[in-house]
Amino acid sequence: MNPKNNQRKRLNQPAKSRSLVTATGRNVSRGAAIRAQKRTVQDANRVASQYLDASTNGGEKSQPRRANVIDDSPRLKITGLGGMDEGGAKNMMVIEYANDAIVIDCGNDLGIDLPGINYGIADTAYLDQIKSKIKAFVITHGHLDHMGALPHILPKYNVPVYGSRFTIGRVEEIFQNFGLPMPDGFELKTVIMNENTHERLKIGEFFVELVRVTHSIPGSTSIVLDTPVGRIINTGDFRLDPNPLDHERTDIERLKELGKEGVLLLMSESTTSDRPGRTPSESTIEQSIIDIMEGAEGRIFVAMFSTNVNRVQMIVNAAVKHNRKIALDGRSLVSTLEMAVRNGYMKIPKGTFVPIANVASMNPQDVVVVCTGSQAEPNSALQRMSTGEHKYVKLEGQDTVILSSNPIPYTGNDALVRTMVDEFMRKGVHVYRHESHEVDKCGPLHVSGHASMDEYAEMMEMTKPKFFMPIYGDYTAKKYHIDLAVEQGIPRKNTINASNGEIVAVSKDKIEVVGEAPRGTILVDQTGAIVSSIVVKDRVLLAEEGLVAVVLTIDKRTGQLLTSPDIISRGFIYMKDSEELMNAFRAELRRATSQRFKRVDLDRFKAELKDYVTHFLYEQTQHSPIVIPVVNVVGGRTEKPNGNGPDKQVNKQVGNEVVKTPEQVALEQQRRFAQMRQRLLNQDARVD
Repeated sequence: MNPKNNQRKRLNQPAKSRSLVTATGRNVSRGAAIRAQKRTVQDANRVASQYLDASTNGGEKSQPRRANVIDDSPRLKITGLGGMDEGGAKNMMVIEYANDAIVIDCGNDLGIDLPGINYGIADTAYLDQIKSKIKAFVITHGHLDHMGALPHILPKYNVPVYGSRFTIGRVEEIFQNFGLPMPDGFELKTVIMNENTHERLKIGEFFVELVRVTHSIPGSTSIVLDTPVGRIINTGDFRLDPNPLDHERTDIERLKELGKEGVLLLMSESTTSDRPGRTPSESTIEQSIIDIMEGAEGRIFVAMFSTNVNRVQMIVNAAVKHNRKIALDGRSLVSTLEMAVRNGYMKIPKGTFVPIANVASMNPQDVVVVCTGSQAEPNSALQRMSTGEHKYVKLEGQDTVILSSNPIPYTGNDALVRTMVDEFMRKGVHVYRHESHEVDKCGPLHVSGHASMDEYAEMMEMTKPKFFMPIYGDYTAKKYHIDLAVEQGIPRKNTINASNGEIVAVSKDKIEVVGEAPRGTILVDQTGAIVSSIVVKDRVLLAEEGLVAVVLTIDKRTGQLLTSPDIISRGFIYMKDSEELMNAFRAELRRATSQRFKRVDLDRFKAELKDYVTHFLYEQTQHSPIVIPVVNVVGGRTEKPNGNGPDKQVNKQVGNEVVKTPEQVALEQQRRFAQMRQRLLNQDARVD
């Protein structure tokens, strides 16, 4: 049988039996094509559903907007809305007792790899339910994963933000730099607490105290909450560095005092709970920087995290020692250091800094550039330098690049950093990385801001908690941390590995999960605007399979096409290279229109057309792009004098205006559509 004859018969067959036999010998049923499309949509759903908001559960089922357990008993309730999964991203937890609640941390997730998405923040559906209870936000430290969501979330509740002097400086900084206007009536209210004097402030039913800890940003603290049930401690991110550059050592003495007085629950961060031993001291890095500067012949570029003020101070010390000036590049770096200098966290000799624009004209031995981009972030300063797109600086042979960081866990930045390093190497640039510092014959260039196993164990030993709940890590990291707690003598029944949304109740004698709160992720784009997860799903689908739009212009009276079918492809195939397929596609569209348009209503025709196109394209290409059918129906019934006889054009005159006949209107519509079509087809070579 001729395959073309078989194709012509298909539209007259029942839907379940329709199939096409192509020149390649494939015989694909309509059902198989539709199932393939569903699988493609499901794949897109799976990608997007990693970051659903609180209104959905697993992408399909509706999740209750209210907690499924009402508990008015005198128990302390702790709910992690972020930070209890995902490697400790978008950290935020709620502490409730009776009619009072405190929110600890309010961070974002910078590791989301979805089209057009900048970061994610925790869904606040549960906070909306208990809005009247919320008395304050208390922030452990100034990293974005712990406070970057405040401009999105805080204005809804308009309560004060508590933190150390440096942390509050960072909070004010992100509000100043936030690109979107704040709601009417909102005013940022902050309370600076002194982490060195052990001051205690009353917030509702709670007393709050900050305890100084060492991290990779100044002003880092643990949060101590004295509650009607007992004392709980949130460690925040910490390490037990005996010799930090800024001398802000973890306040071990105070932690021991708190342990002696009695700690009901320790909530300890778990980022690197599977790393043995102790985290090296920050002081081990300074000599490495000095040695590299000693041997460098050209310019030196140091890339690092913008908030690591201690590291910048270290580079300043080394540059001054070698009589080099420093140029800063990266908006976040400049903004943070301005705030640090203003609040006395850095000591900069006069005349140390020069503008980045001066670097090109300076003697290579006289300058050090400190910049962002250690994670190879798109559009960061170092990334633009690596590709030659920087306005002022182009890297050359004999330049030296120091990457004073490691790729952030869980973000997949390793490949980006490696590609950037490749670009440096091609240019003859000397590159020093912490991961390869022994091969590069230099000392260590980075230390983690997080504790290792021995330090996590020491935190438990100092605070002596009755109950233990690991936080700020994924399930596996928290599981390792619980195993470590059991080794330290805490009964396993007194530990709990809670997930985001689980409501944990704590009494003097028991810790348990008592319910589940709405939880999820809200996605944010580069402008700071919220992006629907449905939009993201469509973006993923477009990225995977592309889009095909079919535009048909049909004469309403005859049911025939007035023009050749217009086909627009985006991300699917290059139509100029697929002429045979396009000719066959148009022929099938003509046949489908002539056989079905006048037999069914317009909505039914569009639905059938979509299924038909999906079937045809899957059979021919084994791909299922998004299909958008556009049907323009032109023309209408002409008047018949006396109700019979042949159609005749009749012009009616109403006042001074001549009313056109339906056929004249149709011709005018057709002419306008032809003009619009021509403009559309001329705008891009990919449109056939």
